[in-house]
Amino acid sequence: MANLKFILSGGGTGGHIYPAIAIANELKKRFPDAAFLFVGASDKMEMQKVPQAGYAIKGLWIAGLQRRLTLDNAMFPLKLMSSLLKSRAIIKQFKPDVVIGTGGFASGPLLQMANAAGVPTVVQEQNSYPGITNKLLGKKAASICVAYEHLERFFPADKIKFTGNPVRQDLVDIFEKKAEAQAYFNLNPNQKTLLVLGGSLGARRVNQLIAAELDFLAQNNIQLIWQCGKLYLDQYQSNNDRKDVQVNAFIDRMDLAYAAADFVISRAGASSVSELCLVGKPVIFIPSPNVAEDHQTKNAQAIVKQNGAILIRESELDTDFETVFSHLIADETQQKTLSENIKALAKPRATQDIVDEIVRLCPPQKI
Repeated sequence: MANLKFILSGGGTGGHIYPAIAIANELKKRFPDAAFLFVGASDKMEMQKVPQAGYAIKGLWIAGLQRRLTLDNAMFPLKLMSSLLKSRAIIKQFKPDVVIGTGGFASGPLLQMANAAGVPTVVQEQNSYPGITNKLLGKKAASICVAYEHLERFFPADKIKFTGNPVRQDLVDIFEKKAEAQAYFNLNPNQKTLLVLGGSLGARRVNQLIAAELDFLAQNNIQLIWQCGKLYLDQYQSNNDRKDVQVNAFIDRMDLAYAAADFVISRAGASSVSELCLVGKPVIFIPSPNVAEDHQTKNAQAIVKQNGAILIRESELDTDFETVFSHLIADETQQKTLSENIKALAKPRATQDIVDEIVRLCPPQKI
């Protein structure tokens, strides 16, 4: 019997790459003999992260359209044509049974050519407001796995499956890891801990806020685990000299960072939001305003509407942050309410449910 073959495409940011890897890992667990190929953008981080996870990857010469007139924009039609032709060749050569797209530049041409070749495609839409690529791909996809409700205005209703976003399974039982986490980060168990997350590359405005508020946090007896991102480590690592402040470019043990935290300040990328639902700690979202369709604000608002988090826009940080944070750390009832409500939105079985959808589309004789 022939083995199953899967192509996965997603990249540009960790928010697209890690869900694709999580889906591949679950498929591999169920079908150890299956063949896997990833397709990404040739100059993006997936070209390193995917091989590190143990999978082969091919790169396409593709980039997104910029909002202003640039050389990259002028080259876009050429890059798109090149990517479509290479995608067609990859599909013809690899002969996948199902193609899965988790977003990012490369998934557009690849899924487009898979659809044209009659290969079933699955779109995994992580955000509450889909980007233009997934809206177009959704018209011909066999299945669309979403993390937010009410996306019928963007996708055919009969194709939508409300699965949630893939999340790391080591986050499921973090409540049992509190003591281990405090030892790992060398924290004082009698102090409250704030975890600050700016995404894999960092967030300039969040970092500026925390740097300006270090004295305020110290006055409130808060100890700090601060993930500033690799782009900003040189700028902020001198703050490690301060008592109760730990600055990291990247946190390897996110399960322990979440377990240690009493409060979290985070961007509102789709993966972060899904993880924070599972983690169930009081969260202040500071969405990035510099992303397509302002989708981070929409992601955060979807949680805030359920009274599961607090949202502060970047433009309001200078006036609102100290008041909002002081109120949160003083009000245990609010902390408990936010924790319970965000936890109720978690989808711990998301990866398994997405893979169930993929398996449904596989040739029965190969399963």
